[in-house]
Amino acid sequence: MLKFKFALTATAAALIALSGCGGDDSAKSNSESTATAAAAPEPIILRVGYENHPGEPFDQGCQKWKELLEQRSNGTMKIELYPSSQLGSKDDIMDQMVAGEPVCTLTDGAFYYDRGVRDMGIVFGPFLFDSWDQAFKLNASPWYQEQSKLLEEKAHIHIVSTDWRYGARHTLTTKPVNKLADFHGLKVRVPTNNIQVKGFEVLGATPTPMALGEVYTSIQQGTIDGVENPLAVLYNGKFHEVAKYLLLDGHVYNVTNLVVGVDFWNSLTADQQKLLKETCDEAGKYQNGVQEKAEQEILKKFADEGVTITEPSEEFKKELKDAAMKFYSLPDFKDWTPGLYDTVKKEMQ
Repeated sequence: MLKFKFALTATAAALIALSGCGGDDSAKSNSESTATAAAAPEPIILRVGYENHPGEPFDQGCQKWKELLEQRSNGTMKIELYPSSQLGSKDDIMDQMVAGEPVCTLTDGAFYYDRGVRDMGIVFGPFLFDSWDQAFKLNASPWYQEQSKLLEEKAHIHIVSTDWRYGARHTLTTKPVNKLADFHGLKVRVPTNNIQVKGFEVLGATPTPMALGEVYTSIQQGTIDGVENPLAVLYNGKFHEVAKYLLLDGHVYNVTNLVVGVDFWNSLTADQQKLLKETCDEAGKYQNGVQEKAEQEILKKFADEGVTITEPSEEFKKELKDAAMKFYSLPDFKDWTPGLYDTVKKEMQ
């Protein structure tokens, strides 16, 4: 009897011991889970703002960037998209990024010029490029890399990705333009930067800086005679309802860059920087394909909707390029490095 009682007591003790061990493991597991959850860092969130509307090629490219980055970072890096100028104008967003905010936008040489990196303004000069390949080759050159470093030092802006095709810029007018003389006195809306103003002045036109939102009414009322921009912007603005002549002059091959502030960039680890750049570059290639396809579709829509489309003759192209050469020696750009035009053309060869 005593032996049985001892056995029962020993068994109970063993069960209690096992039960105690199980309880300790459970408590330890819960504790570790809580600690892990508490230690998990908040995802890095980058706000990307732009004036393009949802569905446009650039917006589709940004959607692809968001998808790639969030997938490959396992959700540790996220992108929030703000199309239709929801974060403010390009200059507003650039001011925010310089102040250290985690924001991003698209921009180009004309804006870099206004931010103090003067030589970069030349990439928006009229008829500098004959093809996208030339533009991309310049972006990959030692000259461009040097300018990018100056942009960081002077303007506190870092270029994440360079080769996003915003579109070749063409001219839509209320009157036909078939030769250089047809540009003389023509009032053409341009963005509010000195590079593009002077770029149309040398062609004999009267550039008129104004917000894009004012263009339709201004053409309708005869305040201006036309507008320049990539095909997608011209079509989505419905400007062809009031201006029926499209000149495919391609006066600027508008390559855009995706940029962030230096402070935000430097807050990332090397791996995070690499991931941000690689996914942005890949999204840019995707966007370029969407852009090219969209341009062909838009040209057909223009023709179907009564727009006269003109491809400049070889003689007209020569007239335009010869007139554009005056731009590169204007006193307005005396702060450019001497011989800048020749330096840039050499880098493109």
